Amino acid sequence: MTPGAAVALLDAYRPGSDRFLATPRRTLLAHGTAAEVPGGSRPLPQRVHELLHSLREPAAPAPLVLGAIPFALGAPAALAVPRTVRSAPPLAQDPLIALPAPEAADGAGWQVREWPAAEAYAAAVAFAVERIRAGELSKVVLARTLELTAPHAPDLPALLGRLARRDPSGYTFAVPSGPGRTLVGASPELLVARRGEVVTANPLAGSAPRSADLAEDVRRAVALLESPKDLHEHAVVVDAVRQALAPLCRRLTVPERPTLVRTATMWHLSTTVTGEVADPGVTALDLASALHPTPAVCGTPTDVARAVIADCEPFDRGAYTGMVGWQDADGDGEWVVTIRCAEAEGRTLRLFAGAGVVADSCPQAETAETAAKFRTFLDAVGAAL
Repeated sequence: MTPGAAVALLDAYRPGSDRFLATPRRTLLAHGTAAEVPGGSRPLPQRVHELLHSLREPAAPAPLVLGAIPFALGAPAALAVPRTVRSAPPLAQDPLIALPAPEAADGAGWQVREWPAAEAYAAAVAFAVERIRAGELSKVVLARTLELTAPHAPDLPALLGRLARRDPSGYTFAVPSGPGRTLVGASPELLVARRGEVVTANPLAGSAPRSADLAEDVRRAVALLESPKDLHEHAVVVDAVRQALAPLCRRLTVPERPTLVRTATMWHLSTTVTGEVADPGVTALDLASALHPTPAVCGTPTDVARAVIADCEPFDRGAYTGMVGWQDADGDGEWVVTIRCAEAEGRTLRLFAGAGVVADSCPQAETAETAAKFRTFLDAVGAAL
């Protein structure tokens, strides 16, 4: 690759009509909007398929959609066909990504509001544990938010650059999520990708915060790999992914035990599931829609977990724990679980973090996990909880 090609796209991003997505396979920067995915009662993958095929031209590159899909089923998606798309190899392969990003400004000017507060969140976790032990459900993912308000609008290109340089091998994105709103984040979790007939999913569940001390960091990683609570939580998610993909794939390979992946702030249990689509007409968004929401972001059984989330979370998740990604007219694409993200609107950044709650969950430990996950953004903007 040409040194600097991927970083040039990162540096060229401007909020508003631009859409940026960096994955371990490619870096995309899209400009403008040629067409928006229409609303309606028909399934979203069908509407996307019809729009892309209506725009396809002979001998031209396959058009694609890029954007975000919210957590709530049936909520409007922020998907569009860009006017132009520039592509480069992955950020992690660009040597210039190793150059340090400008430091975040002193965060003393940020006003930070927790919603709910840590004590209320811990109480919600305890309430969910009671319902799990009563047999209503096996797992639920509960989230909370931080609302950061500054004297001036945050510098989103600089924020995106810091996020990308902290974890260049992950999934970094900045896309419009609604009028005047931008979804920006750095997710470690691939929901599903399709490349030709090959399908890849990479569920993450079970987490531990990183430590600046090397010996302690290794100890936490080993403890996570041996934790019965986290291994059970992870197995529930992997089994759900297997069941959702099986009807759409003629072959699935699922490793028996998880491995570890790391970000700048967290260790995660990880399993890479691979397979082949049974029907070449099955698109990446078909696969993603069959998977969404996994127990990693919602819980199981799904309907009961959604009800518990509605009872316990005093806010609308919006795009958080939805998916962000792209798909072209050939059906290829990558869809990422929208975590480690924030929504920017005016002078406000709304951060999100959640934790998986099972029968053995400790309310204080789950609250601490959300605080550790907030660090991705707090460090990037120079603020503190």
